[in-house]
Amino acid sequence: MDALSPNREEFGFGIDPFNPRGVRPIEVVGGLRKEELKQQVVESCARVPGVYGMLDRHGELIYVGKSKSLRNRLLSYFSPTNEDEKAGRIIENARVIQWETQPSEFAALLREQQLIRQFTPRWNVQGVPKRQRPVYLCLGRGAVPTFFLSPKVPPEYIAIQGPFFGTSRMNLAVDALNKVFRLRDCSQQQVFQFSEQLSLFDLDHRPGCLRFELGTCSGPCAAACTRPEYLAQVSAAESFLDGFNDEPLTSLESQMATAAANQQYELAGRAHKTLKSIQYVHRKLTMLAEARRRYSFVYAVPGYDGCHNWYLLHGGEVIAVAATPVGRDAYSAMKPTIAHWRAILEGPSDRVNGPFPYTLGLVASWFRKNRHELDHTFAPEQSGRKYYRRSMKARAS
Repeated sequence: MDALSPNREEFGFGIDPFNPRGVRPIEVVGGLRKEELKQQVVESCARVPGVYGMLDRHGELIYVGKSKSLRNRLLSYFSPTNEDEKAGRIIENARVIQWETQPSEFAALLREQQLIRQFTPRWNVQGVPKRQRPVYLCLGRGAVPTFFLSPKVPPEYIAIQGPFFGTSRMNLAVDALNKVFRLRDCSQQQVFQFSEQLSLFDLDHRPGCLRFELGTCSGPCAAACTRPEYLAQVSAAESFLDGFNDEPLTSLESQMATAAANQQYELAGRAHKTLKSIQYVHRKLTMLAEARRRYSFVYAVPGYDGCHNWYLLHGGEVIAVAATPVGRDAYSAMKPTIAHWRAILEGPSDRVNGPFPYTLGLVASWFRKNRHELDHTFAPEQSGRKYYRRSMKARAS
């Protein structure tokens, strides 16, 4: 197929879980040459927030992006200065551009993240040519938990954080974390035998690898620890994921210093490389832990088109969204929702695991870069005053 008709019904992004109103319209333009695409963007794209998608000649969605000004962002792809950059490569492969407006930049961010998770377009990577795909740092897998990486949120886990970027760096981090917390990293097919388990025969359970002999694994495969002892190590690992435990940093710094003092420079160099990976993880975990502790409230976000929204944030995650009530009838109808939101916020927020756990990093980054936006947050019990102000602004406009 050399070109795509922009009138085909299959264009669009699908349901938006963060949109409390009706489906927002989709705009589609297509052409064989960049000049055709550019001219159509000039003619039909406005300077408003939204998300956009690039499709190739086969109709495959190859890239998703967002912007607070769709027109400016899309036109930047056609700049001569971008010809050798990632943007230039994307537009060279594009035959169709589609976009969907959003009421605010925050709404566009949420929609972009959801679309990337849904479609996983091949050009949504951190860099070219050294692509860095997002991975999640997970703790779990069965009755004998361990640290592992996953490209998506797994169906079952004890704790999870991310996404992180740089698979090689994260593999180093996972290896170091399992060693520091003495957790196993063997196959799921490995048979485990805890020391308190009864056996009909006096068997000599041999470890499945050298890590037990090296002192970097508790040895749950060799009856070298009890289940409670192993789970105590898992609990310490959880506290690291929650941003409250810097034991891996301390351990690696000590290893590096000892190796350097003994003139084992190669060993010190490996420890230094691993330490940098753990420091990257710890910095992000600390940021997420702060967001989890601080960001539990209702966030009022005005829309350029009158589509104002209230987002419920609990433990740093977006839990729910509702259209800002305008008028007494709308506010009265929303009172049960507000009461429900208040009950949610009164619950624990250490690890929420709501419907959109992947929004934690986005929320943490958003308020770190836009501190003034915290002025637009409030507790559900304060909603009457906030509703009245929003209602008056809407009537005035």
